[in-house]
Amino acid sequence: MAIRSDEIGEILKQRIKSFEAPVVDANEGVITSVSDGIARVYGLEQALAGELLDFPGPGGRGTVLGLALDLREDSVGVVIMGPFEHLQEGDTVRTTGRIAEVPVGDELVGRVVSPVGEPLDDRGPIETAQTLPVERVAPGVTLRQNVDTPLQTGIKAIDAMIPIGRGQRELIIGDRQTGKTALAIDTIINQKGTGVVCIYVAVGQSASKVAQVQATLEQYGAMEHTIIVAATGSDPAPLLYLAPFAGCAMGEYFMQKGGHACIIYDDLSKHADAYRQLSLLLRRPPSREAYPGDVFYLHSRLLERAARMSDEQGGGTLTALPIIETKANDVSAYIPTNVISITDGQIYLETDLFNAGIRPAINVGLSVSRVGGDAQTRAMKQVAGQLRLDLAQYRELAAFAQFASDLDRRTRERLERGQRMTELLKQPQYEPVPLGKQIVSLFTGTRGYLDDAAIDRVGEFEHSFLRYMDHDHPEIEKDVVEQGKITDETERDLRAAIDSFKKDWAG
Repeated sequence: MAIRSDEIGEILKQRIKSFEAPVVDANEGVITSVSDGIARVYGLEQALAGELLDFPGPGGRGTVLGLALDLREDSVGVVIMGPFEHLQEGDTVRTTGRIAEVPVGDELVGRVVSPVGEPLDDRGPIETAQTLPVERVAPGVTLRQNVDTPLQTGIKAIDAMIPIGRGQRELIIGDRQTGKTALAIDTIINQKGTGVVCIYVAVGQSASKVAQVQATLEQYGAMEHTIIVAATGSDPAPLLYLAPFAGCAMGEYFMQKGGHACIIYDDLSKHADAYRQLSLLLRRPPSREAYPGDVFYLHSRLLERAARMSDEQGGGTLTALPIIETKANDVSAYIPTNVISITDGQIYLETDLFNAGIRPAINVGLSVSRVGGDAQTRAMKQVAGQLRLDLAQYRELAAFAQFASDLDRRTRERLERGQRMTELLKQPQYEPVPLGKQIVSLFTGTRGYLDDAAIDRVGEFEHSFLRYMDHDHPEIEKDVVEQGKITDETERDLRAAIDSFKKDWAG
């Protein structure tokens, strides 16, 4: 029996008239697809960018948090920060009204936490009274002041030639296994007793390496002023993406109340990779090397939050030491050049120097601090003002001298002075040197007192001389630190002490 078209029209009109659409809550949505930790949700008209969303938990118990990252006209792209295998099409998702935030406070100091503030160290729950959003606008220019207070790292080569100031952003860059993390840990150890709270953010590191860092800091008594934020390689990409921002919020808490904090991001190469993974799964268009177009903004909005606040704002500081891993010393790759252009200088570690036994393996020619002498005490400027230039020239001369059969006296003297200064700047791992001892030690090298010492005995000379100064002339080091400069009288006493020591040393 044939069905006439006018009958079909009538039936459709009746169905449309009787259709009752359910009232959809603007704060609710349903999952339309889920895979690889990414959910596409229909609805959620009131969702905010960066808002936390509630997904049903495994077995119908509890909830799993998601982060709204991709707001579109008809759907929301959400990264799920937890197990997602149980989620399926049609599950209900709700907004929480909370932008992604992390607990902050003094209670976190000495603890190992996840990027969402959960304890990872079996020392019980963390009770904090305050939270801060992980994403915040960086302080404006008028709220800041000039960076002019040094952050002493305890590493002679850095404090003398590439000084870091409180509120600065100094990049540590180099191939894997060149000592980047070791520099950061030495800096944390050296902040003991200075009032600077340190935050070590591990992004994509192995759990064993994070445990090793924690054990080292505990061994040297540095966990008392340190927070470790750990997003290990086994964690989902959303937690790796969130970790640096969470650590930064924890550091901003101390800066806001007029304190001082130093944050280490280890490392931002893996952070960029995690963000690339999220962006590609959210179907955002890839750009250079498949990174999303806003990967520069990702790191700039993070690192710009490091600052030295004006006195009206409390004068607090947040110093950032991001770490970037290069491949085959290629500093011209995409992510390294991005972060170099955001930071206020870089400490470049070189594999060849490391393998040659020069540790820390700092390439003096490529390393720079754009804050420069502003973040140095006058005493350090007096002894190390020309050191960086002299060492860079020595490296150039040494490269050419191996092809030369005969060298003039001045060139030979410069080469020999450079060799001894290189030996003097070598330093064992986890043994930061106090400022006063650095100045006294560098004085002997830059003023020529080591020129007649055997190159292989420079380290032995320094060790014995510092012990002699501690025992016989402790007032000289004390005077240099208190005055902040080497006065004529102090210099006279120091030269006399060196001459006296050299007589016994020679004997």
